[in-house]
Amino acid sequence: MPIADLRRREHAAVTLYAVADAPFLLLSIRGEDEAADDEYQAMMRFAGVDERGMHRIRLTHRPLGEVDLSQWSGVILGGGPYNVSDEPAAKSPTQQRVEAELSGLLAAIIDRDFPFLGCCYGVGTLGTAIGAVVDRSHSEPVGPVTVEVTSQGRDDPLFAGLPDVFDAFGGHKEAASSLPAHVARLATSADCPVQAFRVGRNVYATQFHPELDVAGICTRIDVYKNHGYFAPETADSLKDAARQRIVEHPMAILRRFAQRYARSA
Repeated sequence: MPIADLRRREHAAVTLYAVADAPFLLLSIRGEDEAADDEYQAMMRFAGVDERGMHRIRLTHRPLGEVDLSQWSGVILGGGPYNVSDEPAAKSPTQQRVEAELSGLLAAIIDRDFPFLGCCYGVGTLGTAIGAVVDRSHSEPVGPVTVEVTSQGRDDPLFAGLPDVFDAFGGHKEAASSLPAHVARLATSADCPVQAFRVGRNVYATQFHPELDVAGICTRIDVYKNHGYFAPETADSLKDAARQRIVEHPMAILRRFAQRYARSA
């Protein structure tokens, strides 16, 4: 099925609901317009909101500024090319600023147990904030990944009812090797021990991308084929491999997050 037809079918399956009074805040670290805009559209589509229900700040384009959490239903952090485990000398001034801003915001989010969902990069940022071991021991190639829900995940509001094993899309250079004892590990995979975790009752991170469908992963492959995730000449074969998998369950996590925490200001 052509990518455009897949996207139309998936979009039609989502019911929009308004949370305009207290929208969700999407924080983007993607400097590339095509990837950033596709991420924003996917987040809204699978969360079930429109532009009134999700406001985006592109941290690569402007400072975060003051965030009054009481004005938002929740905070979502998208993925991108940053890694908290990058050598300090290799980090650009923009990446250093973004990490400092996110560190302060996450401290407040954890302290208040405020609704948060970090996708991919969220494992590195949230993991660092809680004292997890974040390194490059468990990287995964770009493409499909088979995720297994843990016993703690089966009791979690966002993961309960999902198949014990499901396919998702991902691709990352760093991951959490271990978590502090008080943190709930919700999902794992063969090559990455921490695919999702929860801090407190409302603060989440996933290593896989709950916003990625086949069309989305193909866009990411095109945009990031020269960013060191894979050999550029393998881009077409990676897209072909992605089209062979049915990825439909991760989006439920994003939808449940939005439905659970949507509120009026």
